[in-house]
Amino acid sequence: MTGQKLWTSDTADKATGGTSTRGWRAGGVSIDSRTVEIGDLFIALRGPNFDGHDYAADALRAGAVAAVVDRRPDGVADDAPLLLVDDTMAALEALGRAGRARMRARVIAITGSVGKTGTKEALKRALEGQAPTQASLGNLNNHWGAPLSLARMPSDTGYAILELGMNHAGELTSLSELVRPHVAIITTVEAVHLEFFNSVAEIADAKSEVFAGLEPGGTAIINRDNPHYERMRSAAEVAGAARIMTFGGHREADARLINLVQHPTCNCISADIDGQAVTYKVGAPGRHWAMNSLAVLAAVRALAADLGLAALALADMAPSKGRGRRHRVDMPAGSFHVIDESYNASPVAMRAALELLGAAAPAARGRRIAVLGDMLELGEAAPRLHAELAEDLLANRVDLLFACGSHMAHLFDVVPRNRRGVHTPDAEKLLNSVLAEVRPGDVVMVKGSLGVRMQPIVQALLDRGERPRAAGNG
Repeated sequence: MTGQKLWTSDTADKATGGTSTRGWRAGGVSIDSRTVEIGDLFIALRGPNFDGHDYAADALRAGAVAAVVDRRPDGVADDAPLLLVDDTMAALEALGRAGRARMRARVIAITGSVGKTGTKEALKRALEGQAPTQASLGNLNNHWGAPLSLARMPSDTGYAILELGMNHAGELTSLSELVRPHVAIITTVEAVHLEFFNSVAEIADAKSEVFAGLEPGGTAIINRDNPHYERMRSAAEVAGAARIMTFGGHREADARLINLVQHPTCNCISADIDGQAVTYKVGAPGRHWAMNSLAVLAAVRALAADLGLAALALADMAPSKGRGRRHRVDMPAGSFHVIDESYNASPVAMRAALELLGAAAPAARGRRIAVLGDMLELGEAAPRLHAELAEDLLANRVDLLFACGSHMAHLFDVVPRNRRGVHTPDAEKLLNSVLAEVRPGDVVMVKGSLGVRMQPIVQALLDRGERPRAAGNG
């Protein structure tokens, strides 16, 4: 819930074409009865395995001021505050459009095969000291998340940052046209969701749909180092981008990396940002964070915000849960470190995580241990893409591999025998083997696709400590 009223029965009725049974004022919007806060407007959506109408009564009891419904839900009082509409999904979209229309904010849309959420959070940190800044929460980036994020944004927002995701062609066009960004960023295009595409080039075309809704005078920001750069640039031109900015290590990039010094907990960077020399620190380790910071500063430049203040703010950036957050686990015999990369996985993200592990410094007699789960949605290329990680594992001096899933068996079978820990069919069966092996001095990195459920392994490792805590990032 925000500190101001986002919606009233009158404004929501007008936006959706629905009718409220009585007056109400809401300071937030929710689609999940389990996380409703006092003062929220609850929208009863339908999914493949649930119907939000079944939870409307719970949401009202939890403090929702009204529920948006297309039928009267069971269990609600006769005088319950309801906004009656023809279709709740259409109502959410209508609230999103109305939320977008009433904002005078500069809007930034971010997509890409990897790095969307981290880039979004970094841009939020870079801008929030300069104007009221809002960003979509977590990874609310789909056909539900984008309109929900817009519906939650106060009218006085100065910068609105929205993450947009997809795994099929055509999805981003409608999202971009809803968001209508002034700046649209593609972090990179890689072999992700190959199960639904015939080639990475097709993925580049689908990601380029983010330019479809660019506002007149809008800027497209594209990774200059990506093999599909020209394809994305052409799409931005066809979409009518007034300016195309590029970032990367390429000598022609507008936001160009000059020098990068990587440390276990941060990056120190020298760059040329659209003709201005900038030296800054990113408080998160890994080359991928450095490269995405160039996209962030390119966006700051496109928005005519203060580049120096934005660069300074990135020093406080830290990885979020499941996306590279580093923990020290203290035990009576000593401590070990855990790098939590458990949120999701793809070939490019897995390589970045292995590089992060390679840059880590185990204590005396400690080892670098990779605990890896399957990368999903890779289609027929899955066996090859998993096996090819062996080169990265060796290059980053990984001492021991624990793996789970049928795809990861292809990697496990090709690494040297002296680096094999245990392979199991799933993460649950792997957990005890990992716990039994880890000792003081080790650095353990855990990564896999969300559907593989690697996070319980991270939590079990943290629970081994007397007082597990996040390690410093400075």
